[in-house]
Formats: sequence, C-alpha cells, structure tokens
Amino acid sequence: MAATTHTVSNQVPPLTGYDVFAADRALTEAVRRHTSPGLLAEVRGELGELGRSAGSAQVQEWGAQANGNPPVLRTHDRYGHRIDEVEFHPAWHRLLGHAVTAGLTDAWGRPGGHVRRAAGFLVWTQAEAGHGCPLSMTHAAVPALRTDPALAAEWEPLLTSTVYERGLRPAAQKAGVLLGMGMTEKQGGTDVRANTTRAEPLAAEGEYLLTGHKWFCSAPMSDGFLVLAQAPGGLTCFLLPRVLPDGTRNPFAIQRLKDKLGNRSNASAEVEFDGTWARRVGEEGRGVRTIIGMVAATRLDCVVGSAALMRQAVAQAVHHCAYRRVFGGVLIEKPLMRNVLADLALESEAATVLAMRLAAAYDDGSESERAFLRIAVPAAKYWVTKRCAPVVAEALECLGGNGYVEESGMPRLLREAPLNSIWEGSGNVQALDVLRALQREPMALNAFLQEVGGARGADHRLDRAIRDMLMELADLEGIEARARRLAERMALVLQGSLLVRWAPPEVADAFCASRLGGDRGAAFGTLPHSLDLASVVERARPVAP
Repeated sequence: MAATTHTVSNQVPPLTGYDVFAADRALTEAVRRHTSPGLLAEVRGELGELGRSAGSAQVQEWGAQANGNPPVLRTHDRYGHRIDEVEFHPAWHRLLGHAVTAGLTDAWGRPGGHVRRAAGFLVWTQAEAGHGCPLSMTHAAVPALRTDPALAAEWEPLLTSTVYERGLRPAAQKAGVLLGMGMTEKQGGTDVRANTTRAEPLAAEGEYLLTGHKWFCSAPMSDGFLVLAQAPGGLTCFLLPRVLPDGTRNPFAIQRLKDKLGNRSNASAEVEFDGTWARRVGEEGRGVRTIIGMVAATRLDCVVGSAALMRQAVAQAVHHCAYRRVFGGVLIEKPLMRNVLADLALESEAATVLAMRLAAAYDDGSESERAFLRIAVPAAKYWVTKRCAPVVAEALECLGGNGYVEESGMPRLLREAPLNSIWEGSGNVQALDVLRALQREPMALNAFLQEVGGARGADHRLDRAIRDMLMELADLEGIEARARRLAERMALVLQGSLLVRWAPPEVADAFCASRLGGDRGAAFGTLPHSLDLASVVERARPVAP
C-alpha cells in the first residue's frame, strides 16, 4: 500500500563523502604551521587520503557495525581448553587495519612524526573512536621500551609497522603487533603503588613469573602488555607477551569483558595472571618512572581524541543547521542558533590548536619543549577532556530529536565523550600532576610562561588573564583544593595565547571575550552578539575551502 499521507521534506542529507581533513580549517592550518615546508606536500597527501576514507560512507558504516556488534569473549574452545580469545566484528579489523597502514602507531622514528600522527589520529577517530585505544597504547609503548635497548630493538619495529596482522602468534612471527597496558587493580585504581600483583624472578636475567590480577586491561587481544607488578626490589614495569616464543599461550585468563557506557567496539577486560611469564623493563623498583613516558603519550592522545570527538560533533551540528529550514529560513542564519554554533566552534578549534601544539613539542624534542610538555600535557588533558561531553551534548541538541536517535551517530559520540577524561588519570589526577610539576620542576613553569608570553600585548583580556594566573600561582594557601581551578586557568590562558597568535581575528576575539574576559553565560550560545559570529560558524562548516 502506497503511503499517501505526506511526503518527507526538510530532512538533512547525511554528512558523508567528504574529506574530513581538508574540511577542517583549524587542523589543516595547524599541520601547515607545524610541518617543515619540504615535508608538507607528503604529509598533506597522506592526511588527505585518510580524510577522504574517514568521510566515506563505507568507513562510516564500518564504525556503526563495529559499535553495533560489540566484542565477544571466548574463554574455552569446544573441548574445554582455555583459550581466552576475544572475537571482533570484521568491521573492527577493517578499521584497525586501515589505521595501522596509515601509520597511526608510528610517530617516533619519522620526520614530523608526532604532528602527522596526531593529525591522522584526530581525523580517523572521527570515523570510530573505540579502536583508537590499541592504536594509542601501541604508539605510546615506545618510550617505555626504549629504557631497555634490547627490548626496544626487538619490539619497536613491530610496534611502528604499517602491517596489521590479527590473531595470536609469537611476536617474532608477525610483521606487526599491538601492545596494551594494565596498571589498574581492584583495590587501587589511580593509586598504582597499591599494586598487589607479584613478580618472582627466574634464573634467567630479566625474566619473571607474575601472579595477580588487573581490573582494567584494554584491548586484551593485543600481542603484549606493559604491566606493573611488585618485584623484590619494589614496583617494576614488565612486558608480558600473550604468546610465548615457543608458540604456547602465556597464562592470561580473561575473566570477563566490561559492560561500558561507550567505547563499545573496544574490549576492556578483567584478567588474571597465574605464573605468567614476563620480561622486566627498566630497573626493579622504578616501574612508575619507566612507564610514565607511555602514560604521558596516551594522555596526549586523550587530548587529541577529545578534540576529534568535538570536531565531529560540531561538524554534524553546523552541517545540519546549514540545511534545516525553520521559520522561513535555514537554521544557520538564525541569530540565536548562530550564537550556539559559534560557541561550540570556539571550543573545538581551541582544543585542536592546543593538541597540535603539544604534538609539535614532541617532534621538537628540545629540553625547553620537554619542560613545556611536562606541565602543558596534564593541564590540557584536564581541561580539553572535561569540555568534550558538554560540547557533544549541545551539538546533539542542535539536531533536535533527530540527534537523539542512533542513526544520527550523535548518541555514540555522546557516550564516548566522557572516556578520555577518565582514561589515564581522571580530573583530580591531572590537576594534582600540574601542581607536582609546578613544585618540583621549575623549568616547566618557565617554559609554560615563555609560551603564553609569546602573545602578550596582542589582546588586553589575555594580558589580564595571564596576570591573574600569576597571582594564583603565587598564592600557596589551600593550593591542593584549588588545583582544578588552577589547571583550568592555565589551560585557558594557553589556548588563548595560541589562538591570538594563529587563529583568524574573529576567532581569537570571540575566545578572549568569552573564555578570558568573562563576557558569556554559563551555557553555550551566550556569546556577545556584537562579535563576528557568522565568520566563526562558517569557518567550522565541514566544507573544504
């Protein structure tokens, strides 16, 4: 029977078949700014290819399939043998394979590696965020393994490979591997020194047997894991392979998979070690110091990942409002909706510019840039990941009821949005780490102040915000209770200084007026009406210039 009651009209075409990289002006400008001229054409080419794939209907469908068909745990085979395998939908493997081939686990050994990888991670995460977890951990494991040159020589070429090989086999028999991490235990999540997993040394140098559990172990299908355990000399870092060199399975009992709010395509597990063979990484008793390089790199990925989620949410909202007609015109032209979109676009661009500045500091590698990262990474991780959920929620509202249904993709973004704020240390951990850097590493504060000082005199609101921040830093009374306030202020001042130097005047003006000058309300869409909001919104529209 034909439907005759009405025809469907005023529906927005899907945002598909576009170049996610080229359509993001803040990102393309950051890549140009932080990439050497001789390398720029090559980097743009690879990011353009990745961006067109991320924006294609096929890859978007892979993302929906991977999330609609979560991983399944198989503890035993049909005969009752313990196998502890996790089955993934084919779409997961397609996404992961494409990402590895695109070099998203390879930043440490190629020119401009961190900028090009961070940009690629920001682009590709917009297609599907869950598989970013094993990509991030594999990439971030390199600095920890480099504390042991022999281990690094064996594993680093496999971690940075552009070949994705699924299946559990000895690492030496594969052309590329993935690495995970397990630190959190039942009795102490953030407090890793409360770790109770035991490491008993064997006769062979650097070899141990581990006994204990990990309450959160992401990507348990990985080829190996960096874990912490209590050795005779104290808390120590270990590399634990899933499959031993002789082909037998290392004892690695996956007890269950977590039923998570979001990140549904990725498996997170509770695992038990019982006489599990591992190799020591670094010295006994220096486990935290050994693994901290991995933690810092994954924290940067939390910033990049949140920037990606914000960008995709804003792109969807602006795209929707550019087509949806209400009250005689398109939504994007309505003053109040334009205010909301501009406010969201400011948050997204500030996050992108900050994330890429941090990646460039990794590429630079100088002592001053390392000092800058020491304080800027936890401050950025604290603030950018905190802003992700409210940005995505407001962007979803821009689509109205259409944004509340699964087919829009917005609910998946919203469920994913809180993750990066929790992963690798929640808000309090990051804020306290900012304090720790201030108290113990004076070079970090000097490097930070030098960075924000590069924009002094360009905007009176930024200048005032810098002065207020310095007064806050000079007041030590109740400093721990004020740690979040301080981390927020430092992150905003840093974002403001970057935008004043590098963003178009209308973007910098709106950011400084609202975020540093206090000329806004508590909700999005309360920017001063006198600002050039139309230009801010048009800049955020996902159409290649």
